[in-house]
Amino acid sequence: MTATLVKETSPPPPTPVADRTRRLRRRGRTVALLFVLPALLLLGALVVYPVLFSIGRSFFDASGTSFVGGDNYTEMFRDPATLKAVRNTAIWVVVAPALLTGLGLILAVLVEKVRWATAFKLLLFMPMAVSFLAAGIIFRLAYDEDPDKGVLNAAVVSVHDAFKDQSTYPTARARDGQGLTKEKDGSYRTSASVSPGDAVTLGLVGVRPGDLPGDARPASGAVGQKAAADELRGVVYLDFTPGGGGEQGKVDPRESGLPQMKVEAVRGGETVATATTASDGSFRFEGLEVGSYTVTLPSSNFAPPYEGVSWLGPALVTPAIIGAYLWIWTGFAMVLIGAGLSTLPRDALEAARMDGANEWQIFRRITVPLLAPVLTVVFVTLVINVMKVFDLVYIIAPGPVQEDATVLATQMWLVSFGGGNNQGLGSALGVLLLLLVVPAMVFNVRRFRRSQR
Repeated sequence: MTATLVKETSPPPPTPVADRTRRLRRRGRTVALLFVLPALLLLGALVVYPVLFSIGRSFFDASGTSFVGGDNYTEMFRDPATLKAVRNTAIWVVVAPALLTGLGLILAVLVEKVRWATAFKLLLFMPMAVSFLAAGIIFRLAYDEDPDKGVLNAAVVSVHDAFKDQSTYPTARARDGQGLTKEKDGSYRTSASVSPGDAVTLGLVGVRPGDLPGDARPASGAVGQKAAADELRGVVYLDFTPGGGGEQGKVDPRESGLPQMKVEAVRGGETVATATTASDGSFRFEGLEVGSYTVTLPSSNFAPPYEGVSWLGPALVTPAIIGAYLWIWTGFAMVLIGAGLSTLPRDALEAARMDGANEWQIFRRITVPLLAPVLTVVFVTLVINVMKVFDLVYIIAPGPVQEDATVLATQMWLVSFGGGNNQGLGSALGVLLLLLVVPAMVFNVRRFRRSQR
């Protein structure tokens, strides 16, 4: 039996070219690492370390000395303010991204048909250049309840007053003990009954002479006129003499009548006659039957002026702040969706038109399905953004309703630095916010990678 000797061969020595290539690759990796190292150090110092520190801090008490385990997380969901912040954050996540994506889609489609599309996009995108601080101040003023300051309430009051008359004398009131009694509904009636043939004087105060209508005349000319047997006369006047003097309850020569005042004659609890005072404050009821009557000044004469909507009240503060957010981010959504719209295959749209599809059918069955990836990216990006919203809520919401508008980001700041001084609980809120944001971020990154492939 012959044995075959197998000679073990070693790999050939590397050629100079291969050795040089290997050295170049190693050097390239080293250079790349040196370039990336500053960014990695910065990322670690500004992102990784704070996240790890916050996670560790969330397991300690307010002072940071005693380990409390998961007590901060338990307390977080027992605190009514935190639960309200979670609820408001959920409203933001559901409402704001959906509205922004829808508005961006509609505007992107419509802008395509506008001649000056670029200028229109620039105009809508311009709020993105405004800081959230400046935008918050702008909308805090716009939402002011005083119509003289808040532009929205100025518009609302103007529309309201165009359809409904204001009361002429919202500050007027009767003097005590001068023959008028105030009712629960804000109206005034004569304390004593009157009959046809009588004349009554109804004096009011609380009206500044400068607030009188321009056609107001002295009331003294209407006093002393005799009434017919079936007639009831009277005068409503300002029981105040400019410069002093005069006698309370008596019409003095320099005292003005109160025109445009509504007056009613009431009998048995029912209004039987109505009149409006003339420029000298006089009024009369004709054709009255014999009997006892009460003269009434309805509450509509004294109703306070309409002040508009309480935009920053507890009920509307969150929708109002979302409105400010829409103003800032609508341009962003429109531009991104418009970029996706420009890449759609035009042949598919033209083929649908040739087949007889109208614009709504093309939009619903072709445009939207083809834009679904872009719409998803915009929606998820906005979801991530609204979870972290802080500036607008903190600036626009007034102090008394701050708790009604609070979201997780503002609640985290308030608990940690805004008076709560409990950084353990604040760190737990920060961790909760991180856990809510991370899934959306992962989804966005995966979808981006998938689209790249």
